[in-house]
Amino acid sequence: MITLTPAAAAKIREAAQEAGVDEPRIRVAAQRALDGEFQYAFGFDDLGVQEHDFRFQSEGVEIVVSRDSMPLLDGATLDFVEIEPGDFRFIFLNPNDPSYVPPAEGGQGT
Repeated sequence: MITLTPAAAAKIREAAQEAGVDEPRIRVAAQRALDGEFQYAFGFDDLGVQEHDFRFQSEGVEIVVSRDSMPLLDGATLDFVEIEPGDFRFIFLNPNDPSYVPPAEGGQGT
C-alpha cells in the first residue's frame, strides 16, 4: 500500500483542479537504478487502470501502481514538504529504498 500525507493530497487536489481534473488519480512508479538507488516518478494517470495495476485510496486521491513498481513502493508515503524557506517539494518516504532515512521526531525525511 502507498499512502499520501494530508499535505501531499491537498497539493495534488489543487493541481488537479488547476488542470480541470474532477477526480484526481495519480500513477506512481519506481525503479532501481544500476547503482541500487531508487528513481521515482508520478503524475496524473492518463493511461487508465490496467489489468495488473494495484489501486489504493489515500486522503481522497486514487493511487495506481504497476505490478513492476509495487514491490519497490509497498509501504511508501508521498509527502509535500518545505525543503528550504519557499522551496516546497514532493518527497517519498520509502523504507524499501536503501537511501531512506526515517524522519527525525518532529522533522521530515529524505
